[in-house]
Amino acid sequence: MARKRNPGRPTDLAKREAILAAATKAFFEHGYGAAAIEQIAAAAGVSKVTIYNHFSDKQSLFAAAIERECERMRGHFFIEGQSGAELRDHLLHIGLAMVAFLSRPEMVHFERRIAAETERNPEIGRAFLDAGPRRMKAALTAFLTAVADRGALAIDNPGLAAEQFASMCKGFGDVELRFGSPPAASATRQRVEAAVETFLKAYRT
Repeated sequence: MARKRNPGRPTDLAKREAILAAATKAFFEHGYGAAAIEQIAAAAGVSKVTIYNHFSDKQSLFAAAIERECERMRGHFFIEGQSGAELRDHLLHIGLAMVAFLSRPEMVHFERRIAAETERNPEIGRAFLDAGPRRMKAALTAFLTAVADRGALAIDNPGLAAEQFASMCKGFGDVELRFGSPPAASATRQRVEAAVETFLKAYRT
């Protein structure tokens, strides 16, 4: 008698990834409120039951989808093999990548939708902050902590330093972007380069 095959963990992981991919697309295109679990299930090729087996509710799925999106930035926060002379280039790389990530039209559109939905449901705003911006700040904070531990920078408060660096990189261009007037790429690069130089002057040992 043939044994019944157990799909096992690879199949579960594949289903989870399909669900997250479909959920991310739905949330970014339609916002939290208009993204229906039924549509996400259909796009992922699974049932609603399967979604709820992986995620307890819609808000948990939303948080996981935002975390998945922000994982795209994680690879930029590394220090292995970095020498002191390379720190400037690495900070420039991080700053440009961060601004590019946040400036994508779909991200701007998504943030506008979430901001509007937060007025009706503050929990959605908190879920977005925890899964997205706060995770990115934590990753940048960890990077700066590691750099400080190696003696390349003198930082007493890495969390505050992370906020300062991110704010300088985004600058007024972030305001222009969100009100329909995206800055030129050359202006963005100039702003990030200046942010890196100012940051290094403030925290160099």
